[in-house]
Amino acid sequence: MGDILFLAHRVPDPPDRGDKIRGFHILKHLSQRTRTHLVAFADDPRDLDRPGSLPWLTGERAVLWRGKPRWRAAAEALARGRPVSLTAFDDAALRARVNDLLARHPIDTIYVFSGQMAQYLPAGTRHRVLMDFVDMDSAKFADYAEAARGPSRRMMAREAKLLQAFERDVAGRADASLFVSAAEAQIFRAKTGAQRVRAIDNGIDTDAFDPAATFDPIAVDGDLIVFTGQMDYRPNIEAVTWFANDSLPKIQAEHPQARFAIVGRAPTEAVRALASRPGVIVTGEVADVRGWLAAAAAVVAPLKLARGIQNKVLEAMAMARPVVASAPAAEGIDHAGTIRVGGTADAIAEHVSAVLADRAAAALLGAEARAQVRRRYSWAACLAQLDAILAGEALERAAA
Repeated sequence: MGDILFLAHRVPDPPDRGDKIRGFHILKHLSQRTRTHLVAFADDPRDLDRPGSLPWLTGERAVLWRGKPRWRAAAEALARGRPVSLTAFDDAALRARVNDLLARHPIDTIYVFSGQMAQYLPAGTRHRVLMDFVDMDSAKFADYAEAARGPSRRMMAREAKLLQAFERDVAGRADASLFVSAAEAQIFRAKTGAQRVRAIDNGIDTDAFDPAATFDPIAVDGDLIVFTGQMDYRPNIEAVTWFANDSLPKIQAEHPQARFAIVGRAPTEAVRALASRPGVIVTGEVADVRGWLAAAAAVVAPLKLARGIQNKVLEAMAMARPVVASAPAAEGIDHAGTIRVGGTADAIAEHVSAVLADRAAAALLGAEARAQVRRRYSWAACLAQLDAILAGEALERAAA
């Protein structure tokens, strides 16, 4: 196998959010098999220069700052008839680095991590292309359009239409189009008619996310209900707002000591405002989410909009916590009945109240969830599928 060029919309280190976790483990897996080069954007100044970062990376690394303002990306997109989410990542300097690496190294495979980076594939490339869409972004914007009104609805619908056409075109050029779950892969096939579509599930480090591991404990009075996630991400904002408004009061009516902790970096003003509610805690960025998960009597994932596999759910399951999730957050996870799923705010509240009322049953549910994650979602098991794809595509190419 020749060299691999890994293109990422966000440098996958540290692996502290969903997309970076997947990118980190896939990049490490590839680097251990052949020389792998990384070209990625950074949108956090701390990610531009982290001493000792990715010590196992076997090739060159280029991390460039992505600082294009949103207004400029929107203006460029409207002027050029392109999706906003593509022009936001359109950068001449990064394109030059990609072309330079392709010219200087015997690169056999280009691994494109996220649809935004597919615009850096050279026209008519003869390299093998693995296109990791992760989720179907056009479907996400279509969901946004359904929920929006007025000009926002039209913009979201425009984004969905243009992105779907782009995704279909890219899938036609790729040797394999990869998604985070079989359900997401099937949606893509149905909406685009694309072939060579595969699923590579997200995994979880069950040694790190283990209630017996070493981490700093969190002491909080009352029955702690925890939500984790990036708190400037729209689906997460909507989830905690919905839970705080519509589920938490019903839970507190039965369990007055219940407290809801929103754990994650970059909380927006709307999220911070929730801390004024009785029993709501907004932590902001924390050094280690495991202490909060370990302290939780229940972990919730009440997302109205979710695509693929939610890492936050896998992490809570691995920590042997009882999890209550919405149907979209649970979809795509092979949980074998080890999490409680609610379709409404009332149903979610009832499940959480039941967990708080019977701690013995909750502990058993959490233990079963951890056992299921260990069986089904180790990174080694998930990425064995990637090895099979690499080997299979190599045979197909040789035969051709």
